[in-house]
Amino acid sequence: MILLTGTQRNRLLANGRDRDQDHIPVVKFFNPFGAGVWLATELDEDGDIMFGLADIGYPELGSWSLNELRSIRLPFGMGIERDLLFTGDFPISVWAETARETGSIRDAERLLYRSGRLPGGTRLDTESPRS
Repeated sequence: MILLTGTQRNRLLANGRDRDQDHIPVVKFFNPFGAGVWLATELDEDGDIMFGLADIGYPELGSWSLNELRSIRLPFGMGIERDLLFTGDFPISVWAETARETGSIRDAERLLYRSGRLPGGTRLDTESPRS
């Protein structure tokens, strides 16, 4: 599987040149066999070092190597995958806060998308809830 499309790479590089922002994750990588989820917001000019939220047992903001993700070999000849349906939708600070509260990026994703709420009780939509 191609881990980054050209469009994603360009967005990540642009975000990497503008580091003082609370970027929305551009791409989500995951281990289809167990622990390991990465939400990338930035890519260094070297094309290897990414920044975002990583969860390999505990969610943390930090950097990792794209080449190392590519080199991971899993059972049945598989590797780390890119979530083709991932849209990001929330700034990385929201992802990080929710992942820390819930214990994982996967649980944060369920909470953010299923509840229709951001942390702190703010609704995702602008309409009032119907009674």
